[in-house]
Amino acid sequence: MKQDTTLYSGRYLNLLERDRWEFVSRSNARCVVAMVAVTPAQEIVLVEQYRKPIDAYVIEIPAGLVGDLNDPDEPILVAAARELEEETGFVAAKMEFLMDCPSSAGMSNEVISFVVAEDLYRVGPGGGDASEDIVVHVVPLSEVDDWLVRQLAAGKSLDPKVYTALYWLLRKPAVS
Repeated sequence: MKQDTTLYSGRYLNLLERDRWEFVSRSNARCVVAMVAVTPAQEIVLVEQYRKPIDAYVIEIPAGLVGDLNDPDEPILVAAARELEEETGFVAAKMEFLMDCPSSAGMSNEVISFVVAEDLYRVGPGGGDASEDIVVHVVPLSEVDDWLVRQLAAGKSLDPKVYTALYWLLRKPAVS
């Protein structure tokens, strides 16, 4: 049986210890949902935002917290649709759960639920909520490699989930 000791509790995160292993746990959400978002024109939708922990602008796939709006039972696809529209201004005609993965298995118990969002159409500007300042990028898949190289050259960081999204879009692996 797991026995966790709380070493510190913040507003959104807890520092826990289990069997002498320290790790972080979210207190305000049950998981993260990350969208592999693609338009009918075969463009990937990416977002860019400043991330204080690394003091840099980061290119990411759209993502957000599940259950953070006082609904701990919020379904993954409902959260995915909400976060996709909020961050990017796009709505998906089709959404499908892909897989769950740990975000950083040695440091956190956080799980990322990947969802593919297809047949996107724009309904608003995106940009996130009042606490966010998100820039939306719509990049043709045929040009994404060069585009990402240019972002790195400009001093931006790339979240590795971008490569997970590209792997899925370009190879469509079987996921059970």
